[in-house]
Amino acid sequence: MALDEFLSAGVHIGMKQRTKDMERFIYKIRPDGLAVLDVQTIQKRIEIAGKFLAKHKNIMAVSRKPIGQRAVKRFAEATGAKDAIGRFLPGTLTNPSFRNFFEPDVIIITDPAIDSQAIKEAVKTRIPIVALCDTIDETSNIDFVIPSNNKGKKSIALLYYLLAKEILKNRGTPEEEIKIKAADFEAREAREE
Repeated sequence: MALDEFLSAGVHIGMKQRTKDMERFIYKIRPDGLAVLDVQTIQKRIEIAGKFLAKHKNIMAVSRKPIGQRAVKRFAEATGAKDAIGRFLPGTLTNPSFRNFFEPDVIIITDPAIDSQAIKEAVKTRIPIVALCDTIDETSNIDFVIPSNNKGKKSIALLYYLLAKEILKNRGTPEEEIKIKAADFEAREAREE
């Protein structure tokens, strides 16, 4: 992963607000007050998450926020995961008689603050949670944190692209056979879809 891709997508830019949970991932605070996340830690955590996720067949990726939905959809297509975009309906993970019920081995959360229903149900059913967490996020119910800017569409797209690529590599797909591109994961205007 080229450092300039991280920087141009703004993956490392946090917020002015910070939680105690996320302080350990902060490299420095800029003069304007924005937190800067440690890019080496982000890269290392994507690699670790990729190895972990590659071992699981039933992965669910969740994004209620519109700017993360295309990335989640592309991630699901590339890895064979199930996507849960838009409103996460209560009972999706906890009610076997619900028509959209799914039993994942693990879930990936785009934004813990917005995707709280999915987290609540995953905790209740003891499903491991991997989450993209910004400096403002609480991580008490997250099993594995990927510190990142989960507020920017380019950042979210790059993170899901890298996760998909890591999963495919760890499942044995040769690098030259991985045909996904980061640009395919980025949210577009409605008229472009």
